[in-house]
This record gives sequence, C-alpha cells and structure tokens, in this order.
Amino acid sequence: MFAKTYGATTLGIDGVLIEVEADVANGLPKFEIVGLADVAVKEAKERVRPAIRNTNVNLVPKKVTINLAPADLRKNGSSLDLPIAIALLEAYGFLPKDCCSDSLLAAELSLDGQVKTIIGILSMAILCKELKFKKFFVAKGNEQEALLVEGIEVYAIATLSELIDFLQGKIKLKPAKRQKRLSQDMQFKEDFADVQGQFLAKKALEIAAAGGHNVLMVGAPGTGKTMLAKRLATILPQMTYQEALEVTKIYSIAGLLSRDSGLVTKRPFRSPHHTISSAGIIGGGTIPKPGEVTLSHNGVLFLDELPEFSKSSLEALRQPLEDGEVMITRVNASLKFPSRMILVASMNPCPCGYKYDNTRNCTCSDYEIKRYTKKISGPLLDRIDIQIQVPRVEYKDFVTDKKAESSEQIRQRVEQARQIQLKRFAQAKIVCNAQMSHAMIKSYCKLTAKAQDMLGLVFEQMRLSARAYDRIIKVAQTIADLDNSEYIEDKHIAEAVQYRNNFNLQEKI
Repeated sequence: MFAKTYGATTLGIDGVLIEVEADVANGLPKFEIVGLADVAVKEAKERVRPAIRNTNVNLVPKKVTINLAPADLRKNGSSLDLPIAIALLEAYGFLPKDCCSDSLLAAELSLDGQVKTIIGILSMAILCKELKFKKFFVAKGNEQEALLVEGIEVYAIATLSELIDFLQGKIKLKPAKRQKRLSQDMQFKEDFADVQGQFLAKKALEIAAAGGHNVLMVGAPGTGKTMLAKRLATILPQMTYQEALEVTKIYSIAGLLSRDSGLVTKRPFRSPHHTISSAGIIGGGTIPKPGEVTLSHNGVLFLDELPEFSKSSLEALRQPLEDGEVMITRVNASLKFPSRMILVASMNPCPCGYKYDNTRNCTCSDYEIKRYTKKISGPLLDRIDIQIQVPRVEYKDFVTDKKAESSEQIRQRVEQARQIQLKRFAQAKIVCNAQMSHAMIKSYCKLTAKAQDMLGLVFEQMRLSARAYDRIIKVAQTIADLDNSEYIEDKHIAEAVQYRNNFNLQEKI
C-alpha cells in the first residue's frame, strides 16, 4: 500500500515542505529511506520502528520504501521522524487513508514512543500558514513557539500512541492555546545616564542609532569604549512585530530560543570573542548555520579590540555590511542569511594603547603600530560611517553633580528620527538612512546649495571614494532628521565629515 504525509525541514532560516511517501510491498524485509537524506534522517528508521513497536503496534516485516520529495534537496535533522512514522502506519493500514492530508507534522521520536522537541519550529509554522495546512502537529514544548504564528491550529503531542488514537478517532485533542506572558519591555541594566562626559561619542552613537550607521571608536584603554557600545542597544527603537518575528526565527534555527521565551522583542546585542573564525562570524558548517552577523540581525554586533580579530574574519564582514545579507555556498545549496545590523567596533590606536594619550607615553615602534593596524583594510574602513576618537574622561566630569541624559531621553529623539525615515521610505523596502542605495540618495536626499559646495570641497581635499561620499551624505541626512530639517544643510555636512575624519586611522598610522 501507498501513503503520503507532509513534514518540514529547514533550509537557511526558512522552512521547506517535504512530502513523505511510504510504500509497503511484499518481498524480502527491508526498510529503505531515499531522497537525498543525511545521516540523521537515514537513522530515522532506527528510531521509528522501535517507537511504533513500543506503542503496541506490531508491523509485519515487509519491503518498506520511504521517499522524501523533492528528491534533489538534501534533508537534515530529526524533524521528519513523526511524518515518517505516520506515513508508515497509514501504508500498513493501521490509520485511515489520507488522515493527515491537511496536516503538517514535525517532531523527533524517541525509542519508547515519546515525541521530542526540535529546533526551527517557528520557520515550519510560518510555512504551515503559507501553504494553508489546517493542522500542525508538534511535540509538547514546541507549541508556544509555533503559536507565535496566528491562523493555524497547533496540536501538542506527548507520545506517538496519543497521536495514533487521535487519528483513529478514539480520543479528541484540543488545539493548544497561547499562554499569556508579560510582554518584554525596554528596560535594560545598562543606561547612558551612567556615562559621564564623552559627549561627542554619545552624540555619535545617537546618530548611529537613528540612522542605522556603523561606528568605530578609537581610544586608550579605560576611556569607556566598551561601556558606550553596550549601551547602544538601549537607545534603539523598539522592534516592529515583523522584525521581532525575523529575530525569533533566526534564534529558533540556531537553537538559542528557550522553550518559554516566546517572541524576542529586545534587539540583539552580540559580542563575540576575537578568536572567532570567519565561519563563526558569517555562518557556515556542513549544514550552514547562522553566524554572528545574522544573530545580530536588527540589533548590534560589537567587535571589541578590532585588530585582534583575524584578517579573514574582518574581510568576511564586507559583504554583510554592504548588502545587509550574507550568501553561504556549499556543494548542495547556496543559502542566504539576513544581516541588517549596526556594527560597533572599538580598538586602541596602538598595541600598548597610549599613542595619543596625554597621560602616558607610547612604547610602540612605528613597525609595531603598522603591524597592529594592518588587518583593518581600507575597504572595511570605508564601510564604517562614523569613526571617532574616544578621549580619556576628565576628572571634573566624574565629580560633577549634573546628571547625564538617560537612554530613555535619547531613545525618544531616535524614535522621532526613525519615524521621519519610515515616512520617507514608505514606498521603498528599507527602514533607515544607512540602507539607502546610491540611486535612493539622489532621489531622497535634498542638499542646499551651500551643503553641495561644502561636500564638493571635502570630496576633493579628502580624496574620498564613491562609497565614502555616499556614506557622508547618509550620516548628514540622519543629522538633519534629528534636527527635524527637511534639507541637508552645510552644518549637517560639516558634522558628518567631523565624525568621519575626527580620527583618520589610515592617515595617522
């Protein structure tokens, strides 16, 4: 007999429909799984048969063939255990014909028939809704993640025998209900009110948050670079539902989503160690998984001590910084991962850190300094919109009674600027100034005559690249938005140039 069920696996961060076909025929007993299955999927037969046997269902040994379609797509993971088991039982005649024709199944089976949770269930739930399946059967523990997608009936199954009884009509199961959880708010442990002084750096980070710009901070040890970077996420606007769904899907695929976390509503902040590989930065592996640039999507990626990262890791950042996505090519497929994040990098000006410090003498030779900064290429620096020097905090700033602005106050200005940008880009598929293409800059950015003259003068004197030219205009547009100005004026261009030329790494070193 022949039977077919529907399962799902993941490809990149998206769910992919898998048709599970089962054929049971007379002949020498054999259990074969075909359809470009990886090791985990091929081992499903060693889980499915004991699971069925331990639910008190005895299958007569026959020639069993399981086909996973499409046959040219490599399948991975253990999510196909449940649809394989149901297709097999239906082909043997233990279940009614086409009992799961309107259902999607995704779960792992244990040898005793227990149904176990899997990763990537949110992507499969989105697929379930897109393909208009009526029911989605998952393991108990995965149901709340699946219920983040509205419009589908989710059934939480604890054991295989429970699902068999339901499909045979012996018992009734009610669809799972979404648990009421307190929504995650915008409360953070860190706050810009803790940062004394550093007015230029704080203004630069405000501009970065408002326009989605990348930032490089250069300064001696102890000037507060890391402290400032960790507080950038506290002034970013709250994520939209679509952005939160994207982040949650990524963390689900990566296996970083806890069972009770629900929708991720706080913007990610990732700070990998400098020993990370290029595959760890952009993603990779035999079965490609998201890297740090994808895990920080819609949030912040902080690289502390930038020159300590390997040159290959830093150069791998060039594509995601430019395109907002990263393409990973393997033998079986090319996968695209989103990577719209704000890069914040910090570094010392030299190995000892005191080259431009007025309190201590630098002990580094010119050769050591050049070797230290050699890993940071010109093209990578070109993709960082704001490059600032972070000086040592003066004593008077520590002892002052004047309170620094809180993150809440700064975030209000950032959100106002973002609202201006959302209206500006209502017809485009972008949300902030940093995402503008060259054609969009010409279309959306309105410069006064004085601003145009100043920009031309700066372009000639600084010998800017075309990319640097565009990025100065993007930063100037964000400054104008914070200033609630319809036009980019010469003062906005001057300030944007100051943030890019305050500390010119290549010229000074």
